[in-house]
Amino acid sequence: MASLDQQDLPLANTLKNLAQQRDTPFYAPGHKRGQGIAPGFKQWLGPALFQADLPELPELDNLFAPSGAIAKAQELAADLWGAERTWFSVNGSTAGIVAAILATCGDGDKILLPRNVHQAAIAGVIHAGAVPIFLEPEVNPDWDLALGIRSETLSKALQEHGDAKAVFLLHPTYHGVVGDLQKLIELSHGVNLPVIVDEAHGAHFAFHPSLPRPALELGADIVIQSTHKMLGALSQCAMVHVQGNLINTQRIGQCLQLIQSTSPSYILLASLDSARHQMANVGREMMAEVWEFTLHYRQQLKQITGLNLLEIAQPSPGALTLDPTRITVDVTPWGMSGFELDDLLREKFQITAELPTLRQLSFIVSIGNQAQDLARLLQALTRLAPTNFQQPFHLTLPALPSTNLAMIPRRAAYNAQKLVPVNEAIGQISAGLLCPYPPGIPVLVPGEIITPEAIAFLTEVLSLGGTISGLASEELTHLAVVN
Repeated sequence: MASLDQQDLPLANTLKNLAQQRDTPFYAPGHKRGQGIAPGFKQWLGPALFQADLPELPELDNLFAPSGAIAKAQELAADLWGAERTWFSVNGSTAGIVAAILATCGDGDKILLPRNVHQAAIAGVIHAGAVPIFLEPEVNPDWDLALGIRSETLSKALQEHGDAKAVFLLHPTYHGVVGDLQKLIELSHGVNLPVIVDEAHGAHFAFHPSLPRPALELGADIVIQSTHKMLGALSQCAMVHVQGNLINTQRIGQCLQLIQSTSPSYILLASLDSARHQMANVGREMMAEVWEFTLHYRQQLKQITGLNLLEIAQPSPGALTLDPTRITVDVTPWGMSGFELDDLLREKFQITAELPTLRQLSFIVSIGNQAQDLARLLQALTRLAPTNFQQPFHLTLPALPSTNLAMIPRRAAYNAQKLVPVNEAIGQISAGLLCPYPPGIPVLVPGEIITPEAIAFLTEVLSLGGTISGLASEELTHLAVVN
């Protein structure tokens, strides 16, 4: 392991030096250090970007067999986040999640995972040929939001599926909700199962003592973080951290090689090195500032009449605490949906949220924000608050329908499939992944039987103005089924 006092930029500086050198390039990419880039595009982004768009030159190391600049950069990242080993991903957390599942589960192996996982986890299950054992998360009915998993839910699943190979968990949820991850890890380790944690939205947890504790600190075996979501890396950049003796680290590297590009962008890789360097040197100071002004403005937002702010007042099953840098507001008392509020903020105030849904609007506050950003948000919401409240916007969804897995997801996803009218799809096997927002929990996964209840739920979501990812068209007219 490299020491924390070696706060240099092994990869970023190497790339910078090479980009500034002149040579006669007979290697890819075809634009040859920017000479072949369209003039308008080059003028917009500047020539330096394209000069740095270099391939696997000897000085830049090899992402899949690192021994130089990339190896050192990854070692420094492992030191900073407290991992035994870290890999860089330029295919986002998606690649890390898929690789983690591939490295722990094989054909027909069971994996325990929450029903509200990101679709990347379903992709991992499909690629691995694994059998998903879904754990139902707690749901906050007042907000129609999925929370974490009860320890009792996981304990029961571990007893019923003693042949499972891994446990996959979220920390935090998209809306910043944090459950009792430590207890869930202890239960899993009690039966020698490795724990994979999707910490895509928690790469910043290690840099402020009042933020939720990081998954690695709580004992997770594999942790995947989207370094671009909360920190200073470019889009598509993530890290995979590993620790403990339940994981074959060589297998992780092999699986990442299977699913990542053999021509990785060194600009993206250098941004991971740079983001690590930034957090090692000034990350705690930056997060302290973010923490202070976020808490201040959260209190101010709570004073706006009719604006509900998501909080965890008291720990409860599935929700121990909340990351306060994730601000979620419910404006249904204003008589509008989250989509309508999102449109107003964009059109009138040039404020763009992270995630609009029927009832809520979520905002990510990160090291890239300043206090004035939240001041503008406060001012905008104060001005938009109605003086005379209209009829509240009502959203009442039926209970999530139960489903049965009739075929391993990989077989259902890869088999021949056909589109059939919705009324003919009932009783057939879904070939697609259908996830309605709200509540952001998959209703149908490849391999599950399509039921009348599932169709009714999806129809209700659309009628209320929600959206469904995975449909063949914008309307629920046809579904893909196994042929």
